[in-house]
Amino acid sequence: MKDIIARARQFATEAHQRIDQRRKYTNQPYQEHLKSVAALVAEVADDPEMIAAAWLHDTVEDTPATFGDLERTFGPAIRDLVAQLTDVSKPSDGNRTVRKAIDRRHAGQASARAKTVKLADLVDNCRDICRHDASFARVYLAEAAALLDVLDAGDARLYRRAQTAVAECARRIGLPAPPQSTLGGDEWRPRRELSLSQRRALRVFTTAFSAREIAQPLRSFDIERPVHELVALIEQYDLEVAGLRRDGVCVGYLRPGAREARGIEELLRTFDPAQVLQGDASLSEVIRVLTRYDFCFVTAMGDVAGAITRGDMQQPVVRMWLFGIITLMELELLERIWALWPDGSWTQLLSEGRLNKAHALLEERRRRGQHVDLADCLQLSDKAQILMEDEQQRAAFGLLTKGAAKRVIKDLESLRNNLAHAQDIVTHDWPQIARLAQRIEENLGLEGERR
Repeated sequence: MKDIIARARQFATEAHQRIDQRRKYTNQPYQEHLKSVAALVAEVADDPEMIAAAWLHDTVEDTPATFGDLERTFGPAIRDLVAQLTDVSKPSDGNRTVRKAIDRRHAGQASARAKTVKLADLVDNCRDICRHDASFARVYLAEAAALLDVLDAGDARLYRRAQTAVAECARRIGLPAPPQSTLGGDEWRPRRELSLSQRRALRVFTTAFSAREIAQPLRSFDIERPVHELVALIEQYDLEVAGLRRDGVCVGYLRPGAREARGIEELLRTFDPAQVLQGDASLSEVIRVLTRYDFCFVTAMGDVAGAITRGDMQQPVVRMWLFGIITLMELELLERIWALWPDGSWTQLLSEGRLNKAHALLEERRRRGQHVDLADCLQLSDKAQILMEDEQQRAAFGLLTKGAAKRVIKDLESLRNNLAHAQDIVTHDWPQIARLAQRIEENLGLEGERR
């Protein structure tokens, strides 16, 4: 069992390195945080599965790895621990206060083992945030105090360390006492009301494209069939996933690797409520599910009738949708440039070569009778580069450094090029697809708040 820790360390390190994830304030490789959390857990528990889960606790939330990947690599016990440690709220659920309340309820239902890992995560995050961001620390400490209310079943020693970390951080930033559990506002991240054109586009995105358009029919079989017969059917039809019916209702699915099952209990995987969507669910919701699970299931008339995999996201309707999102993002970038530099002084932030290309395009478009200005002639990378020079604009997109912004711009261009040339958009572009989907959900949340 000890080698499972080493395998978890390698898996997590490679997963976070693959997307070049770094600690927000120090720019250290993200595995430094994972190492600290695992070390804290190891101090209070000689439990290889818990220590492995500490290394893996952010992989599903932050990287392309799914719960299925974890189960295939480490087994169901570690998979379940990581699931208990993974936030379940969505940007479309509401503002930060609402989302944190949802995640806190989820943490409150976790096992004592998972709560111990969560306490270690809280301790390390508290240290980091308090040391580097006193302004956000006021928000975070209120959330941490509320979270402690539901983590008391975790290890008592780590619980006391977490209490001490919260109290010391509060004193360091000048608060008289640890914050109460009531949570404050959502001012840590710049928010911005959407323009009329963007709101209209968002409404189109939420109604014109849905899960039912891309779901594949879920072939299902009666659960009463003998196991060897079910396995034979899987092989006969070469199914990636199949449903199991009881009394005519689909109650679960045959998971990958079912061919080696010895009994129905090994064959059946019950549906996780978080991976089941209604047919009218948005594609951004589908992407969010597929970021965590191997399969997204879709209901029709109250029963699971369809399934979606990442491979299904190569379909033309999804490509159209993604191209539309990128177009919408370009519009947002352009409007921000106009708002920040109404006098056109943004030209000072662009290289001479890129500026000359914009001028050449402007001349050609005006020759054709188009009424445009120079900013209209910027490429996507140009617009993003200009905005990312501004610290507040980087923060508005969740990016801390110019280096991180450049990597995101490069990934976005890769996705757009692969979309335009009908290339694979799943193998290498999934993190960017997930980022775009989250951006849409955040904007939808803002639209809901505005109403």
